[in-house]
This record gives sequence, C-alpha cells and structure tokens, in this order.
Amino acid sequence: MSLRVSFELDESDLTHFRLIMREARKAVARMAPEEIVAAAEVMLQDLVTRSTPGFILERIKKLQMLIRMMTDLDWRLPHQEATRVLNALAYFTEPDDLIPDHIPGLGFLDDAIMVELVVRELKHEIEAYRDFCEFRDTQRDERNRSTRTRRDEWLAARRDELQSRMRRRRERGRQLAEGTTSLRLFD
Repeated sequence: MSLRVSFELDESDLTHFRLIMREARKAVARMAPEEIVAAAEVMLQDLVTRSTPGFILERIKKLQMLIRMMTDLDWRLPHQEATRVLNALAYFTEPDDLIPDHIPGLGFLDDAIMVELVVRELKHEIEAYRDFCEFRDTQRDERNRSTRTRRDEWLAARRDELQSRMRRRRERGRQLAEGTTSLRLFD
C-alpha cells in the first residue's frame, strides 16, 4: 500500500527554503566546483546505501541528473548555468539540514522538498540536457563511423542550440512570473 501526501508551500515557506539555500551556498562558497559535485555525489551514495525511504530515493535520480550535467564533458554547461546547478547542489553537500536525517519517517522530508524546488527551478536546464543526451545517443548510433572532429562539431552545434533554448525559456518564464509569487531559490 502506498500513501500520497501533498501540501502547498506559501510565500513564507518558500522564503524559509530560500534562506536555507542561501546559508548552504555560503557554507560551500570556498569550495571548488569539483569539490561541491564530489560532496553531493558522496551524500547521494550514502543515501543509496542506507535504508532511505522510497520517496527520497525517487528524487535521487533527479539530483544525479544535475551531477551528470556538471561532469559531462560534451555538455560544457556555461558559467552562469553551471553556477545555478552548483548552487542547487550546495544544499545537498551539507550533512546538517533542516530536519535531521536520522529521525524516522520525517528526516528526509526537507531533502525531498528541496529536491522538488530545485528541479522546478532548473527545469529548463534539465530539459535541455536530457534532449542533448538523447540527441547524442541517437547520433552515436547513426554516425558511429564518423571522425572525432565531426562528432565534436555536431555535438557543439546541438549543445549551443539547446543551451540558447534553455536561456530563452528561463527568461520567458521569468517575465511571465513578474508580479506574482516566484519560486526562485538562487537567482
């Protein structure tokens, strides 16, 4: 049997999570991007090896996507977008969070909420990266005899196209959200 729980976060709730995110960013400010990614990977690996609730394990895949974005040499996420992803991962590098993880049933609730907020905040980046990976995989199958230079050229063209789309969509979403409550955690 499974149970679905849903709740609504109001502006004061979102403000609270923004503050938590800001504190997490401050805590990792002196870390190199590689260290942030590595710390997030260690935390995720730790969650997988523990008896972690299913609702957080579901969300780990979403965080793993962010880590892959940062480590994929073909994707080469531009500085501004890389900073957004690193800011998102910052929260997950901190072992001490809002609700201590050792509390049965509730310890991972804040982590699950933050994953959902981060994924919504980075939806255009995630969508562009998924499209890029799909393109790369289909092209690899079709062009497995092409030279490395040609591969780099068609990957770069598609990457540039998708990253431009990602920025346009994020900006359009920002413009639509003006004057309304906005989720923005780290802009």
